[in-house]
Amino acid sequence: MGPGTTGLLIGLMVFVLLTIGVPVAFTLAITAIAFLVVGKGLLGLSSLAENFFGGLAEFTLLSIPMFIVMGAAVAASPAGKDLYEALDRWLNKVPGGLIISNIGACSIFAALSGSSPATCAAIGKMGIPEMRKRGYPDGLATGAIAAGGTLGILIPPSITMIVYGIATETSIGRLFLAGLLPGLMLTVLFMTWSLYTAWRSGYKFSEVTNYTWSQRFEILPRVIPFLAIIAGVLWVLYGGVATPSEAAGVGAAGCVLLAILIYRIWQPSKLWTMLSTSMNESVMILMIIACSALFSQMLSSFYITQTAAEAIAGAGLNKWVLMLAINVFLLVAGFFLPPVAVILMTAPILLPIVTQAGFDPYWFAVVFTINMEIGLITPPVGLNLYVINGIAPDIHLSTILKGALPFMLCMVVGILLLCLFPEIATWLPDYLMGPAV
Repeated sequence: MGPGTTGLLIGLMVFVLLTIGVPVAFTLAITAIAFLVVGKGLLGLSSLAENFFGGLAEFTLLSIPMFIVMGAAVAASPAGKDLYEALDRWLNKVPGGLIISNIGACSIFAALSGSSPATCAAIGKMGIPEMRKRGYPDGLATGAIAAGGTLGILIPPSITMIVYGIATETSIGRLFLAGLLPGLMLTVLFMTWSLYTAWRSGYKFSEVTNYTWSQRFEILPRVIPFLAIIAGVLWVLYGGVATPSEAAGVGAAGCVLLAILIYRIWQPSKLWTMLSTSMNESVMILMIIACSALFSQMLSSFYITQTAAEAIAGAGLNKWVLMLAINVFLLVAGFFLPPVAVILMTAPILLPIVTQAGFDPYWFAVVFTINMEIGLITPPVGLNLYVINGIAPDIHLSTILKGALPFMLCMVVGILLLCLFPEIATWLPDYLMGPAV
């Protein structure tokens, strides 16, 4: 049986297992073990444990649970509420300031927490009722929050980028820098579309609350320390002061300490909830990483990855036709699988193909991640849609999806802009860290 036929059978088995509800990690492990036994006999399992634990031997993996703890500390505190209120107080005189405040709060909180669902929940609980009370359309109010939450996997520090860096053996610091300007670009696109939609629907942008200067300044001491930690983490990473794991550890300790000092979250039960939530999410991601190591080793042993890369390279496709096909594939994969799973299953295969076609690997990481962002607000998985529906159950899911659809198109526009101007992703890392080797 040739590598092509074997690859199709592997893909079919993965599809069937995922369809019947088998968790991603177990799907990868079961498929790998089954094909190793069938293809190579019991001898094929001789390196099973070594490959499994070898997938967890990367020192950089320590940054994942640390960044998750960092995000959990922020999500468990009223930091999201304070961030939203601070932006609302300072932008209330700006036409459309409320919608700008919501999307801006999503982008900043996403950077703090690194979690799209947590961002939707934290900002949406306050932002959606307030926008509806002031007359914004339901679809716009919910769609803006759902889309704003997706920025958490692009704006640094991003756990998704860390996983991508580990899977493809690329620099995490450079990946963080590559995602910064595109993240800000998407934020501006979201704001622009929101303001246009509100204006088109007849909204008059008449903000109803006036704040004194003392009210504007009094909330800043509760917000600035968290922003300072994010700035500090990024500074030590890009300044070469600390490794990603060390920076993540200091950032996690700092956020937990701020949650205790500023918000008095010192009760053992609340701290335990924070840490147990972080542990559950960390184990899930690390289990997928370990099982993906088995899966990758199995694919390599059957020469499937090598054959796929050689076939695509030998097809002589135009590089942009190839990139279009890859984008369509990633979009479809993102409809059904979480970003971490898609990255671990496909990035090691796709990266050699796109680099051989002449694309920058860090530019591709940003395009890859934006495709995953679209998946977060697209059924049937579309986790952000269900989080928003839980916040505002009286708004039908179809209304939320309809409101989120234009923001998906904004992301597509973002990908097109990156294709036309790749420097949006590559300029900052090249300027601060020098050209990639």
